[in-house]
Amino acid sequence: MTYIILVAGKGSRLHPLTLKTPKSMYKLDKNTTVLQRMVGFIRKYDRGARIVAVTGFAHETLEHGVEGASFLFNPFFAVTNSIASLWFAREYMDDEQITIINGDVVLEEKLIAEKLCKPVDRPMVFLDSSIKNDGDYNVQVNGDNVVVMSKELQVYYGEYAGITKLDRDSAKLLKEEVCTMVENSMYDQWYENALVQMIFNHDFSLKYEDICTYSWTEVDCVGDLLMAKKIHLSDLK
Repeated sequence: MTYIILVAGKGSRLHPLTLKTPKSMYKLDKNTTVLQRMVGFIRKYDRGARIVAVTGFAHETLEHGVEGASFLFNPFFAVTNSIASLWFAREYMDDEQITIINGDVVLEEKLIAEKLCKPVDRPMVFLDSSIKNDGDYNVQVNGDNVVVMSKELQVYYGEYAGITKLDRDSAKLLKEEVCTMVENSMYDQWYENALVQMIFNHDFSLKYEDICTYSWTEVDCVGDLLMAKKIHLSDLK
């Protein structure tokens, strides 16, 4: 399986903690950063994994500080969004199985073993249906199909957990949509908006995996940093 980890962002919501250091390099313990932990667990549960991280802000810190992954640099990180980072990784989207991970998510080990590193037979996103209020990027569903994802949703089924899993055919479709959007100057979009475009314009069938029974967090604020460390230390017990 190919894993594409998007870690180009500046983490501006965590300033001043992230003025010089990417939030994916936040130390969960003395020796383990957010990105190191993710790469390490992927290597543990998917020994044949191909892992590529798309960097931007403070890219040398990431490239020199993490083993087990290859790196691509998005030099336009300051004026683009994650869709541009995924565009830089488009040559890696031709595998039988693709998993795209936002680099600021921390998942408990059991979730990585049981869900993240398992192949799928249909395209899906991970969501947490226990989060009904104050979600960051949210998902509304109809039955087992995603109908829309957006930061603007006021009513939704759950919060998006920063992970998309694709088979070869759906990865090809996403690659084509991402390329079309970037070519039309839509490089300021979240890459997930390309999935929404596919649903709206091409009747794309996108499923979901509800991970509400697992521990996870997206690292956006100081409280999230504390939750990330709690998840990590719990796995060490």
